[in-house]
Amino acid sequence: MNDVIKSINFIKSRFQSENFIPLHVPNFGGNEKKYLLDTIDTTFVSSVGAYVDQFEKIITEITATQKAVAVVNGTAGIQIALRLVGVKSNDEVITQALTFVATANAIAYNNAHPIFLDVDLDTMGLSPKAVENFLIEFGELREDGCYNKKTNRKISACLPMHTFGFPVHLDELIRVCNLWNIPIVEDAAESLGSQYKGKPTGSMGKIGVFSFNGNKIVTCGGGGAIVTNDTQLGEKGKYITTTAKIPHPYEYVHDELGFNYRMPNLNAALACAQLEQLNRFLENKRDLAHQYKAYFSDNGIIFRTETTETKANYWLMCVELENKAERDLFLKETNQSNVMTRPIWQLMFRLPMYANCQKDEQINALFLEERIVNIPSSVR
Repeated sequence: MNDVIKSINFIKSRFQSENFIPLHVPNFGGNEKKYLLDTIDTTFVSSVGAYVDQFEKIITEITATQKAVAVVNGTAGIQIALRLVGVKSNDEVITQALTFVATANAIAYNNAHPIFLDVDLDTMGLSPKAVENFLIEFGELREDGCYNKKTNRKISACLPMHTFGFPVHLDELIRVCNLWNIPIVEDAAESLGSQYKGKPTGSMGKIGVFSFNGNKIVTCGGGGAIVTNDTQLGEKGKYITTTAKIPHPYEYVHDELGFNYRMPNLNAALACAQLEQLNRFLENKRDLAHQYKAYFSDNGIIFRTETTETKANYWLMCVELENKAERDLFLKETNQSNVMTRPIWQLMFRLPMYANCQKDEQINALFLEERIVNIPSSVR
């Protein structure tokens, strides 16, 4: 109990507040109002406008990719990304059970089936070894790709999620998936600004997807982005997310099933102003992470840090408690003291809509589910 009280007081001192301290709130200290007023003054507030184009350009620069597509949110982005790499109805997608529900939902929106495999303890993201073990047992290479011998369904994609901004072991995962002819879509929703061996997350798979939800490191209220180094694939993504309309000065002709997943210029303006401040946000959060690490290490609590050869954005910072009882006590006492903390997500196979999905033993995911707690992580 004393350790929890000390932790509460330390967190309050970092945020210099005795009032309610939320988990993560936006920081609007730049050109947000100026750009928003510009969209109003020009009347370009919907899905066409200069800020949409500017947003896509900035995202390609930040992620070191060739093409970015602005979309309405990250979930829609993952849904489209899976479709672009070839996921079809009744196919399967390898992913992790320790994730936000949007990861699994985006698979289901394509009428495909998630396969939930374990995570690594150090990254909390999809384990390349778990993927390799699964494919050795159940995978079968055929002329048109990899199939699951148990279900006879095609495994059309692998969807790792960079949990809280900590990059998964991408080199190993890419090696395994290449052997089995499975394209990787990076769920980079939480990892804008994170790097794996000097490369931005989202840039190493076939496609990467980011989120700009209200609680992300950079926000535009909602919003997402699809990024890729395959420009042809990127152009296809832009086309089908803008209702698959054939360009014409005035005619409305649509030649395939498209989606109205366009990001409004209003949101893009807010995003552009936020992206201008990304480096400052990252430096601020890394400074907070350094202070947290020093404090919790001195008090016998594990503070989760980036792995070797990676650079995390520390979107949501977290501690690892000794067991579930300690976790529950920490959650109760902090929240009752107006310091918002949150347990990691409930594993996806516990949810009724995913209860019958194929999974492995989930040893690491079960361990983390009982111990990980997110703590206040806002830019100060």
